[in-house]
Amino acid sequence: MAELLTVILIVGMLAAIAIPLMRGRVDSAKWSEGKASAGTIATAIRAWVAGYNMPGSWTNAPGSLDLKELGFGEEDLNGVYFSKENYTWIVDYDGENLQYVITVTKPVPSWKPDQVVLNTGVWQESGI
Repeated sequence: MAELLTVILIVGMLAAIAIPLMRGRVDSAKWSEGKASAGTIATAIRAWVAGYNMPGSWTNAPGSLDLKELGFGEEDLNGVYFSKENYTWIVDYDGENLQYVITVTKPVPSWKPDQVVLNTGVWQESGI
């Protein structure tokens, strides 16, 4: 009987340790969808700038450098966890140097971090 209680206690302790670690891995996997789409947006921005070579500053606002201008369809950024509303970007191109900031905001209030930012190839997380 004592051996059974010991086994139950050990299994309970392992579960108490493993479940929070696993939860963090699940959230990280969900964020990978947002990061992959942000990387795709960055590639589209670089291609657009290379194709048009037009200095200026743009955002994702309609009439500026929006999804249609970058070659995306209406539903292309709608994934399982993130939709096109979760992505914003700012682009600045002076004819020589390209700077862009792509922000991915969390779709669910309980997720951490609050947002992930791709700043000209460098990832940053905020609100951890």
